[in-house]
Amino acid sequence: MSFRIGNGYDVHRFGPGDHLMLGGVRIPFTQGVIAHSDGDVVIHALCDALFGAAALGDIGRHFPDSNPEYRNADSRIFLRRAMAQVTAQGWALVNADITLVAQAPRIAPHLRAMLAALGEDLHAAPDQINVKATTTEGLGFEGRGEGIACHAVVLLRRRPG
Repeated sequence: MSFRIGNGYDVHRFGPGDHLMLGGVRIPFTQGVIAHSDGDVVIHALCDALFGAAALGDIGRHFPDSNPEYRNADSRIFLRRAMAQVTAQGWALVNADITLVAQAPRIAPHLRAMLAALGEDLHAAPDQINVKATTTEGLGFEGRGEGIACHAVVLLRRRPG
């Protein structure tokens, strides 16, 4: 059986707004992010991990910010399309592990909704996806409250047949 690992990373600077989109969930917050789409760092990192594992490039290649179609787009569309492309190449998701990096907002109250949204878009069981959050103890741009980042790792396996 053949396996592939992919790694993804995304970051967005905070800006005007009253919410963040994280893992497909609208989370009330004192700021928004500066982004071409909805700025969902969780989904953007996850798309990059999927594309990387399947050797399909990166999110910018598939959904360029120069394309007006993606202006203010719901990132769940990107995730569904990324997963469809990975599946079309003969790969299946084994698991995804996601780490959100920010001082705020608190993620724990939103984890269940995030896992449900991601599972739906990835056609994955709850035990195939893990989302966790960490702070930087006040260090770096995340610690200073300037922005938010996310790391994602996926494992794919070649589908039989």
